Parts: sequence; structure tokens; C-alpha cells
Amino acid sequence: MSNTAQSLAKNRIEALLDQGSFVEIGARVTARSTDFNLQSKQLPSDGVITGYGTIDQSLVYIYSQDASVLGGTLGEMHAKKMIRLYELAMKTGAPIIGMIDCNGVRLQEATDALDAFGKLYLSQTLASGVVPQITAIFGQCGGGLALASSLSDFTFMEGQKAKLFVNAPNTLDGNQTTKCDSASASFQEKAGNVDVVGSEEEVLKQLRTLVSILPSNNEDEAYLQECEDDLNRLCEDIEGIKDTALLATEISDDGFFFETKKNYAKEMVTGFIRLNGATVGYVANRSEIIDQEGKTQKLGKALTTDGCQKAADFVRFCDAFQIPVVSFTATTGFATTTCEEKTIAKAAASLLHAFAQATVAKVNFIIGDTYGSAINVMNAKSIGADFVYAWPNVSMGVMDATQAAKIMYADELQKGNATALVSEKAKEFNDLAQSAMAATKRGYVDDIIEPSTTRQYAIATLELLYSKREERPTKKHSSF
Repeated sequence: MSNTAQSLAKNRIEALLDQGSFVEIGARVTARSTDFNLQSKQLPSDGVITGYGTIDQSLVYIYSQDASVLGGTLGEMHAKKMIRLYELAMKTGAPIIGMIDCNGVRLQEATDALDAFGKLYLSQTLASGVVPQITAIFGQCGGGLALASSLSDFTFMEGQKAKLFVNAPNTLDGNQTTKCDSASASFQEKAGNVDVVGSEEEVLKQLRTLVSILPSNNEDEAYLQECEDDLNRLCEDIEGIKDTALLATEISDDGFFFETKKNYAKEMVTGFIRLNGATVGYVANRSEIIDQEGKTQKLGKALTTDGCQKAADFVRFCDAFQIPVVSFTATTGFATTTCEEKTIAKAAASLLHAFAQATVAKVNFIIGDTYGSAINVMNAKSIGADFVYAWPNVSMGVMDATQAAKIMYADELQKGNATALVSEKAKEFNDLAQSAMAATKRGYVDDIIEPSTTRQYAIATLELLYSKREERPTKKHSSF
């Protein structure tokens, strides 16, 4: 294998894994096709290095495509090596990591290569929900490989040279790369197809972090480490935080937060935090973004199609791998645009279904005003949340109290001092029907807590739910 191949393929593996832990499998495998004089070409390892090693002493299987061998194209034996890793990962219960640098299907092998693609997809589908699948794109990832990337649980992408596409940008009607590079990392990240973007070094570092906090398989318990943070630590002054990505760092052990799809559907935050050393899924509505310079960007307070789908996918992953979920709710309803109206019902139902179907521990904190059916979508007791807590002074109900008063007392408003009457009736409606206290009296909220105690309540409640067992109706799978 050439020095170039070493740097682009095997060196990536060695940079990711614990030092000296990599063991290669199938190093002598090469293409068996002789069509188009293929036997005359040197195809070391058939263009993909496969094997196993460790990350933080935990077993992982890994493949890395070698672009110096026929552009890293995927042929029959190339795919069989990858499929072999899936078989081993399923048998031993270990994550599988793919490093993509591939110019697509190997044309010389034609239908043999297409059949190999199909068998790879089947392996990924069978492994879904059994072992974590992670893809890291460092070069080309086009056509069929883009589907393989999307079948994985998490996708990382190098920010400058990597390309991800089903159809190349210049093949799209009215487009060219100088106008819109739809294969670029920035485009794909904003489209929701990529979780993390960075330099090659940053991608490898973040990939190690993610693997280190995930369970190895669906029967393994979530990653645990000794917690050095104070379990009774108060989180002062968090009530005013509208950027829930920052809120995550406040309540998590030692400020740890691994955010997924950071630049997609920013009004919904998803990622992993640690509580008492355990990995916990985090889902939260967000109405502001505060950047590193302290500048604030206002976001809408409504649920959107992209935000709901982002959260739904994340909750399903957590449920598949026994990772408890905490949610932070503050939403005024559903986005009201013509474009959103076409898709929001299906997307919101998808998130509702994900929360309702999940049998892991589920804890919800209502931290801001929340109205309408969006309450149910965001992990309410009515759809299976184990515990729901509310911060003081939040309002939760059918709609804003002022608007409700105008509807309920429309006739009276025409007869007297409308402003004073609306104010009086709005307060009455809020106190009786949709204050946190009203919801608590009806059992929809378990307790009203001070914001500063949120971390304490999250840790104590998840500890209580550690041995939770919940059955669902016997069925093949949901039809949703």
C-alpha cells in the first residue's frame, strides 16, 4: 500500500483508536472480477481497510476507504469486507465506525457492485437499534454511499474537502457548485444530514467523545463514569436562560454537553449530557441563541417540522439504546406558515409517537409558557412521561390567557371597559385553568420546583427510575 494510502486510510484509523489497538481483518482480500481487464490492476485490500480496535478500552469495529485504489470505489469484495464487520459487530455487541472516502460504485463490476451495495444496506438495517453505527466522511460520499451514511445513527463530516450527495451539484437543474455547492459540509449540515462538522482532527476527537459516552449495544447499560461534580449543586440564575444549549451545560456534570445537529433546526436542541456520571439524552425547545461574543439571535417559540423530526429521530435512538431522556419544554404551539402547514402535522405526530413509544425513563421540565397540543408533543404525562416538573410562573394550557379571555367574554367586552375586563378575566383564567399550580392540582404536573434545583431533581428522578420496566402491546412494529 502506498504512503498516500497509509496517510489517508490507515492513519485515520490509528489516529482515532487507542494507540496500538488496531487489528486488521481481510488485508489480503482483493477483487475477483476480471471484466474490463480488472485483474491487471493492483487493488490492495480492495480499497478498504477493515478491522477492530478500542476507544477508551471499549471494542469497536472500523473500516476506512482508500481513495488511492480505484478512487475508493465500492465493488463486490470491498462491500463484503464491510459486511463482515457488521456480522462481527452484531455477534459481539460493539459499535461500527465507517470512514468514507469513495468515488461511488465500481463501474467495472456493474451489477456485482450493485448487489453488494444492497447487501451492505441490509446489514446496516439489521444492525439498526442493535449496535451504534457512526459514519465519518473525509472525501467523496456520493450516490449509494450517501444512503449508507444516512442509514447510520450519526454522521460526521470534514468541513473543507468532504462531499456528501446523492446527485452531484452540477447535475441539479439550474445549479452549479459556484452557485450552491449542495455537496458541501455546510449545506448538508443545515439540511440535517450531518451531526458534526469540523477539521479532520476535530472530527476524530469528537468521534472518540461520542463513542466513549454511548453504550456498546442495545443490551448494554449507558456509559457510566465516576461523577466528580456535586450532585446537590444548585444552578443559580438559570431561569432567564432562553438558549437551552447553554442550559444543558449548566445542569450537566462538569458542564459536559455533546450537541447533535447543532446547525439544523436550531429552535430544537438535542444532544447528550451527563447526570451523576450517566449518559442522558437531552431534548429542549429554544427561543434564543447566544453566540460566543454574547450576541443574541431571537428564534420563534413554535414547534417546526424540522425541529420535530430532529427530536423524534434522537428520541428513537435513545430509546433503542436504553438511554434515559430529559426534555425541557417552552413552546407556544406550531409554526404558522403555508409551507409548515404542509408538513407540521406529520412531523409533530412523529415526535409525539417517539416519546409515547419510548420505554426508557422520561422526565419533562416545563420551563416556559406552553400552549395547545404542543404540550402533549413535548413529552407530557398524557403520552407517558414518568415525571413532569414545572418552574414557577409558567403558563400551560389551551392558549394565551389574554386571547382566551377575549374569546370567552366577547359579548361582555362590547358593553364596558374592555381593557380592564380582559385583564381581570385573563388573570382569573390563568389562575383557574392554566397556571403551574392548576396543572399540579390536577396531577398533570408532579411538582413545582425552583429553577435552581433542576439538576437535583433530574438526578434524583432518574435514580428513582433506574430500574424502570414498561411493556408495550405485542406487535411486529408500529405502522407510523
